Amino acid sequence: MLKRNLKKERILSPDGLTYLDVKLEDGRLTYSAGYRQLVKAKKKGAVPDTLDVPMLLDSPLGLYTNVGDLSKDLTFIQEVQPEGGTHKQQYHLRQGKQSEISSEENGLVLMLTNPEAKKRKLMMMVGFRVFNNNIAYSYRIVQGQGSQTSAIVVTGEASGFRLPTDATAFICPQSDPMVGWMQTKPSYEEGYIWDEPITKRSQYGHGWTFPCLFHEGDKGWLLISETGVSSNYCGSHLSDATPDGLFTIAFPMEGENNGFGSTGAQLGLADCNISPYDWMTQWTPYRTITFGPTLKPIVETTITWDVVEQLYEPSIDYKGSRNTWSWIIWQDASINYDDQVKYIDLAASLGWEGCLIDGGWYENIGRTGMEKLFAYCKEKGVRPWVWYNSNGGWNNAPQSARQCMHNPVVRKKEMKWLRDGGVAGIKVDFFGGDKQETMRLYEAILSDANDFGIQVIFHGCTMPRGWEKMYPNYCSSEAVLASENLYFSQGFCEMEARHACLHPFVRNTTGSMEYGGQYASHL
Repeated sequence: MLKRNLKKERILSPDGLTYLDVKLEDGRLTYSAGYRQLVKAKKKGAVPDTLDVPMLLDSPLGLYTNVGDLSKDLTFIQEVQPEGGTHKQQYHLRQGKQSEISSEENGLVLMLTNPEAKKRKLMMMVGFRVFNNNIAYSYRIVQGQGSQTSAIVVTGEASGFRLPTDATAFICPQSDPMVGWMQTKPSYEEGYIWDEPITKRSQYGHGWTFPCLFHEGDKGWLLISETGVSSNYCGSHLSDATPDGLFTIAFPMEGENNGFGSTGAQLGLADCNISPYDWMTQWTPYRTITFGPTLKPIVETTITWDVVEQLYEPSIDYKGSRNTWSWIIWQDASINYDDQVKYIDLAASLGWEGCLIDGGWYENIGRTGMEKLFAYCKEKGVRPWVWYNSNGGWNNAPQSARQCMHNPVVRKKEMKWLRDGGVAGIKVDFFGGDKQETMRLYEAILSDANDFGIQVIFHGCTMPRGWEKMYPNYCSSEAVLASENLYFSQGFCEMEARHACLHPFVRNTTGSMEYGGQYASHL
């Protein structure tokens, strides 16, 4: 018989000091989390006691879909424990905060259904992974025997994060769609609120972009983000908080990408015979939570990459590079043949590996001129990087080359031209949205580029979500109010020191950040 209630289930991290509590009560699945503080034993020689320090209060779980609301009337089917207890892994990252990573986790998967899902012979899995100071969870919809439903649309999530109302926030608002310079937003380029109440309404009324940092006074710090977003889902962000401190997952806005594409996620279903611990097969992206008494666990977290897998093999042995870059000093007027020669010469004299040729090359230099620059780079022992507009119809940015990256036929021809010219990588700009349609474009660009041995950085874009591990030719993303704004705004100049102090604890905690330096784009 299916159970409508499930007593509290506790999962501990490998070191026993991070806890996750899950319970099913009156058809609603919720979770809470925190860390266990060691308390000095009362008797000499006795084992120290622990005191629970709650960081995340009872928070809802579940999915909203076109085949039913899987956040209510839930009944418990079974619990699946991982085989062999604690799971350990070691892996290498080509770029990021740490190159050789070891992680350990304990896991739990719950299988549930409700009357709407049961009619269609569907079940929902909720998978929890608990690391030291980190928690990740995601969902999977599973077909039962005889089910006629093999695909659904996820229209939203009940997934929530309830914080104490006296917590404060260091978070960045999600902008309106199709605003800003040439209608290129949202591009994760807004300013942060700084140590303000979590119930403060966001500037544009759309919530907050990931990652989100919170301070809970003497108890410590908490970071919320997501990872594992690929072509199989949309990117998300946090809603504004309710008066009682509950943030929930918010999906893209209808107006993003010029109104094109669904705001939900088209999701293929898993067969009931597939292993619940095959984490990369039809699981939704992970919601991640990192916390501790200090900022140390947040700065050091690798949860973004611990829970994802590499999606394809690198076609070559990719190497990072230090690149000269004329635009950050001389702006648009420098994207001409003679100035690019000067910056190629600068890279060679510095012993740097590359030179980035930015937007406008198509009109100002042309393909024949670019081929001459490619040959000059080869002569100088410098590998070129080339800028592209992602535009296929969702922004009005005039910089070229345009209309090369959104169409797969044109894109592959372009990649071949770049490879034949010895180009090391591309910088693709102006995406303007988090819809699944846009995530498919990010993945398609990366995958096609890998076929031709080309690396990729993104600008005017969403934040990376585990992409350093998922896509071996991915380098970094802007997704920040970057150094170029020193030219555009005195206000930004006055805020730069504050921003620089904040980024190690927020934006840089979960992904590579293309901030832009005086001479080099930090690849």
